[in-house]
Amino acid sequence: MSIVITGATGQLGRLVIADLLAAGVPADGITAVARSKEKAADLAAQGVKVAIADYDEPATLDEIFSAGDRVLLVSGTDFGRRVGQHAAVIDATKKAGVSQLAYTSVFGAPDNAMLLAADHKATEQLILDSGVPHTLLRNNWYSEMGVFDLPATVESGAIVNGVSPDGRLATASRQDFAAAASAVLRTDGHLNQAYELSGDGAWTFGEYAAEVTRQTGKPVVHRSLSHDENLAGLTAAGIPEAFATVLADVDTQISTGTLSGTPGTLAQLIGRPTTPIATTIADQLG
Repeated sequence: MSIVITGATGQLGRLVIADLLAAGVPADGITAVARSKEKAADLAAQGVKVAIADYDEPATLDEIFSAGDRVLLVSGTDFGRRVGQHAAVIDATKKAGVSQLAYTSVFGAPDNAMLLAADHKATEQLILDSGVPHTLLRNNWYSEMGVFDLPATVESGAIVNGVSPDGRLATASRQDFAAAASAVLRTDGHLNQAYELSGDGAWTFGEYAAEVTRQTGKPVVHRSLSHDENLAGLTAAGIPEAFATVLADVDTQISTGTLSGTPGTLAQLIGRPTTPIATTIADQLG
């Protein structure tokens, strides 16, 4: 039996493995699934087993999983194709008879109206239909995504997006979400559960701008665009229209409170408060 992490060389996958190791899980009891040995060389150097597979080549997954394994399916990033990729992993875990399939879904998946949520809803249904014992990790937004390109924000003095002034985000750090995934993989009592995971508090981009101003001493404000203005700006920046539509919709849905919930489940799973946005800002500023 092994704890198997797909997408192991991505940012979240690496943090999950680090947390498992820190919690005392033996390195040889962890299998990192990657597309190439080169990308996983540092994990192998720590004693972690490395398995080479590709979501787009289902046959490569046949020898990855074994009966009794606990598996984390880290959702793919290939929009428009990832449901099929996820299905290949789900099928392989079912054939192998794994004891748990955890999946990184999206906050509030059943009722989440974001275009971005559609793939997650479809994947959750595939997991339920498969009958594989599962744990659904419905992650809210990563704080690191909210502070993306912070130096440019400070230089320009403005955060410009399509989120309304009162739109709130209950983010947590990527490390927080990784710790939750680690916890459900190495401890019992999480089978056939769906966990709504978010930060302990929700913030507006105006509050975020004020915190950046406080930490840097340079004035930063939030400027809210209409949906159409936001979409036009994204496409003008060279983002393909289909993906720009998805991104603009995210901002619109944040404005309606889709990602503002604070059930406290994440803090319960990781046994500590979640990381405040002010801490992530400080980390990004160095």
